[in-house]
Amino acid sequence: MKLEPIVVSLLDTDLYKFNMDQVIFHKHTDLCGQYYFKCRNEDVVFTPEMVQEIKEQVDHLCSLSFKKEELDYLRSIRFIKNDYVEFLRLWHPIRDYVSIELNENGELSVVVDGPLFSAMQFEIYLLEIINEVYFRMKYDYDKLRASASEKLDAKIKSMNDGTYTFRFAEFGCRRRLSREWEDEVVRRLVTETTNCIGTSNVYLAMKYNVTPIGTYAHEFVQMYQGIDSIPLAYTNYYAMKDWYNEYDGDNGTALTDTVTTDLFLLDFNRSMVNNYTGVRHDSGDPYEWGEKMITHYKHFGVDPATKLLLFSDSLDFDRAQRLYDYFHDKTKVSFGIGTFVSNDTCEKALNIVIKLQYVNGRPVAKLSDTPGKAMCRDESYLEYLKRSVDFRLDREKKR
Repeated sequence: MKLEPIVVSLLDTDLYKFNMDQVIFHKHTDLCGQYYFKCRNEDVVFTPEMVQEIKEQVDHLCSLSFKKEELDYLRSIRFIKNDYVEFLRLWHPIRDYVSIELNENGELSVVVDGPLFSAMQFEIYLLEIINEVYFRMKYDYDKLRASASEKLDAKIKSMNDGTYTFRFAEFGCRRRLSREWEDEVVRRLVTETTNCIGTSNVYLAMKYNVTPIGTYAHEFVQMYQGIDSIPLAYTNYYAMKDWYNEYDGDNGTALTDTVTTDLFLLDFNRSMVNNYTGVRHDSGDPYEWGEKMITHYKHFGVDPATKLLLFSDSLDFDRAQRLYDYFHDKTKVSFGIGTFVSNDTCEKALNIVIKLQYVNGRPVAKLSDTPGKAMCRDESYLEYLKRSVDFRLDREKKR
């Protein structure tokens, strides 16, 4: 079964890939990274035919370069700088950086290894390819598409009849059913409702003239673990400092849970609180997290109503509405909702990720506020990182 090209534009990715890459381009071009694929679902089997199709799709991806109108669109985003766009004029994905294999148990292995400014860009493209190949080749795609359409109809109806009153951004690139289905989802959400304020997908934001949304991901904080001169328990501080220096207070929603929110709050000092417009939740109990952030703002004399809480952890509309009802009188609230809108079908969605695991040969890890979300190929390093975090937390409590 030969498929049409899945990625046809290098803008078909999340905005935060460009945001993070711009910082790396300006400050950390000496870093190299290794990313590893993981499927968190049990009993998922990839076939040799699927893997061959994935390889051919990646070959096609690596033939692409940015078009003039795409570069012009990136320049129109207020915080993307011209020298970085000129770099992207020269850049394209390099096939040699990606290895794709299948073991005898049907487990897919994908590794990206190269300069971090280039390797990091593969994540979203690869997840889009892997997910679409899997669903098109394993199932009756027309049946999946019909069920997704029926569910989207019901969601739009519930937004328009007032059942759902919150506002959100579509964050569905990485686990979407297909390129054409995400296109349909974004088109309908932004034209048929007032709830959807934008999308993380830069290509679709350009196509439908809506706001591209995103700041940074866990990998941005993780990469500082690979820099020798930075103590592990202070990586959030240096990441946020570089981010602020790059964007001068613009593009300022901080992700809190890379090495636990408790540690993040030690570095989210008065200056950082004032410099960043809000914070993003991606693990742990969202209500406890939200109350913790509100308390932190009040500690520094900041009115929480002036700051944004952005929730993005495995949300559906019912969870989002409950969070909105609880918090909207206390602070600004928004949501990033992905798989629930981009791959909600009659079949279970894949929970697939591609995570940064090494920087300059050193292991790196995400701890998060949910232990099951930790991912590290070096268990001894993971324990060392945990001890470093605990040591600093304990020391600060005794002051």
